[in-house]
Amino acid sequence: MTEKKQLKYDKAYLKMALEWGKLSHCKRKQVGALIVKDRMIISDGFNGTPTGFDNCCEDENNITKWEVLHAEANAILKVASSTQSAKNATLYITLSPCTQCSKLIHQAGIKRVVYANAYKDLSGIDFLKKANVAVTHLPYE
Repeated sequence: MTEKKQLKYDKAYLKMALEWGKLSHCKRKQVGALIVKDRMIISDGFNGTPTGFDNCCEDENNITKWEVLHAEANAILKVASSTQSAKNATLYITLSPCTQCSKLIHQAGIKRVVYANAYKDLSGIDFLKKANVAVTHLPYE
């Protein structure tokens, strides 16, 4: 695929991840993620509480509850419970991954990450680069 065509697809998938993030019940940050392989969306996720828990993501002090799952973790867990494999896939995410999620991304076999906004701590991005995962920062237009 040409670089120009790839950029067009990257922007489209990132916009879809943004829309997916709007499904999150979290008040502080809504994050969306898509896992794409061979130009097919094989999984999706947004940040939120585990299945069966109250949808409220923050406590009374507006601090994110520890049990909240990140968007990319939800997408990876969803693909893990399916017949699909994330090996050599691309993860599109609205916020760059934290260190914990970066380990999951690498271990899931995802080879490329495209993100729109940078998280306050870029250690996750540094880890992914060290693990030979291609990382692209693509801010929204």
